[in-house]
Amino acid sequence: MSGSASVRPAPVPLPDLTVRPGAPFGLYIHVPFCATRCGYCDFNTYTPAELGGATPAGWLTALRTELALAAARLDAVPDVSTVFVGGGTPSLLGAEGLAEVLDAVRDHFALAPGAEVTTESNPESTSPAFFAGLRSAGYTRVSLGMQSTAAHVLVALDRVHSPGRAIDAAREARAAGFEHVNIDLIYGTPGESDDDLLRSADAAIGAGVDHVSAYALIVEDGTALARKVRRGEMPAPDDDVLARRYELLDRRLADAGLDWYEVSNWSRPGAECRHNIGYWAGGQWWGAGPGAHGFVGATRWWNVKHPNAYALALGERRLPVADFESLDENTSHVEDVMLRVRLRSGLPTALLTGAERDAAAQVVADGLLRANADRLVLTDRGRLLADAVVRTLLA
Repeated sequence: MSGSASVRPAPVPLPDLTVRPGAPFGLYIHVPFCATRCGYCDFNTYTPAELGGATPAGWLTALRTELALAAARLDAVPDVSTVFVGGGTPSLLGAEGLAEVLDAVRDHFALAPGAEVTTESNPESTSPAFFAGLRSAGYTRVSLGMQSTAAHVLVALDRVHSPGRAIDAAREARAAGFEHVNIDLIYGTPGESDDDLLRSADAAIGAGVDHVSAYALIVEDGTALARKVRRGEMPAPDDDVLARRYELLDRRLADAGLDWYEVSNWSRPGAECRHNIGYWAGGQWWGAGPGAHGFVGATRWWNVKHPNAYALALGERRLPVADFESLDENTSHVEDVMLRVRLRSGLPTALLTGAERDAAAQVVADGLLRANADRLVLTDRGRLLADAVVRTLLA
C-alpha cells in the first residue's frame, strides 16, 4: 500500500443512517501507529517508515473532524455507552494523547452514565504515570497485549516486549485504580508447549486481571509469519494442538474464577467487555479512524485505510468512507446467528427458522449445543467446533 501523501482518496457518500432505537451505541476509534510490525499481524497498522509523513497530530486533527461529521450525519445522536480505542498501539499516543482522544469524543457525543471507556496498550509503552493519566482522563478499562510470558514464543511472534513486562503493567494499572484489566494471549505458536501456555495464564491470574482474551494463532496471508510458513522455516499451527491448548486454558481460567462468556473471552462476574458484547449482540457503533468499520441501522461501512488518505478526505470535510453495504434481512439473520451462538448467554431459539430449529435439534443430539430454556448454548466440545455448528444451523 502506498504511503505517499499525493495519493488522493476517493471517499463514497453514505446513505441515510437511521439509528435503531434501544440497541447499545458505541464508538470505536482506530489508532494506526505501531513502533514495529508483529509477524502474525494483518491489522491496519503502520510503522514510521510506512506512514508517508502522517503524524499522530495530523491523525488527531482528522479524528476530531470525523467525529464532528459523524454527530451531524446521524439522524439522532444517542448517548454513547462504550468507547474502545484500538489499534495499532494507542499507548504510543501517551496518556496526554489518549486524553485528547476522549476530549474529542466528549466534544461531539454525550457519554452515558457509567459508560465503559477502554484503550488497548502495548506493555512497553506504559508506566505507572501513564495509567494514572488514563484514569484521570476518564478511561475505565485497559487491555494489554501480552500474548505469552515465554521468551521464545515472543520471538516467534516478533513481539518486542520483555516476557515479564505485561504482568508488571497489569499490576501498575490495578494500582492506578483500574478495576477492569484485560490481558490478551495467543496460543498455538510453533515451539510453544502446554506448560508455556499455562505459565502465561498463571502469570495473568497472579497479576489480578479480571478478564483474559485468548486467540488461536492464525496464519494470515501477507504477513511475515505466512512467508515463514510458506518457506518451511516454521510449521503451521496444528489443529489438534490448538484444541488441547484451548481446553487447558479454559480449565485453568475457570479454576481461578474466570468463566467464558464468549468463545475467546473469559472474565470474572461483571467484568465482561461491554463494547465487544455490543458487536456480538446486535449493537451499533461508529468506527472512526483509518480503516475503521462502523455499523448503524442496516448500514455497514469502512474507512479508507492509509492515514494520509484519511486525513485528506477529512481536510475537505468529507467522511473518509471507502465503501459501504446495506444488509438485507437474510444477511442480518445469518450474522446474528453466527455471532450470538458464540456467547455463553446463548442463541435465542426465536431467532431461528423452522429448518434451522430442526438442524439445531440434531446439533443438540450431537452434543455440541444444549437447550437452556429458550436459548441454545455451546457445550464445551461445541466451543471447539463453533464454526461447524454455525454452518450446520445455516445450511
